[in-house]
Amino acid sequence: MIDDITKDADKRMQKSLESLRAEFSKIRTGRAHTSLLDHVMVEYYGSEVPLNQVANLSVEDARTLSVTPWEKPMVPVVEKAIMTSDLGLNPSTAGQVIRIVLPPLTEERRRELVRVVRQEAENARVAIRNIRRDANQDLKDLEKEKEISEDDQRRAEQNIQEITDRHVGAVDSLLEDKEKEMMSV
Repeated sequence: MIDDITKDADKRMQKSLESLRAEFSKIRTGRAHTSLLDHVMVEYYGSEVPLNQVANLSVEDARTLSVTPWEKPMVPVVEKAIMTSDLGLNPSTAGQVIRIVLPPLTEERRRELVRVVRQEAENARVAIRNIRRDANQDLKDLEKEKEISEDDQRRAEQNIQEITDRHVGAVDSLLEDKEKEMMSV
């Protein structure tokens, strides 16, 4: 029972970390990366699909992305989807290839993005702490029902705290890396 609770808490904390990584990948730095376009949706024969399902995405150089739709009629549709996304990008089309040049970020915009990144990291920490609280509550309930001893409960709570500390440390490490990446010109 105790093992189930700790494994569940560890798995849920790991999912919080994965969610944070996904959020960080959406936040634009000055460098081109195909994950920047992951959440752009395109109208394809009446349904919304992710951009990477209708086009080939590649990085041409440090600040240029290349998008090549698989079907010629999709070129204007893909271009419009990129323009209307919340990324503030201006694609330019040359035949069947859409090029997206990422403008350099201003110092002010970098600081603004760092604040956003810190907020995302704090949200992940809060989620991890909430998982710890839930797991500790489950352990207290088991102890109240006399299914485990008080000593077992304390040991399990210490184990959950160690798991929590490890995951919060991983959040801090991700945050530090992302801040360095964003502040480098």
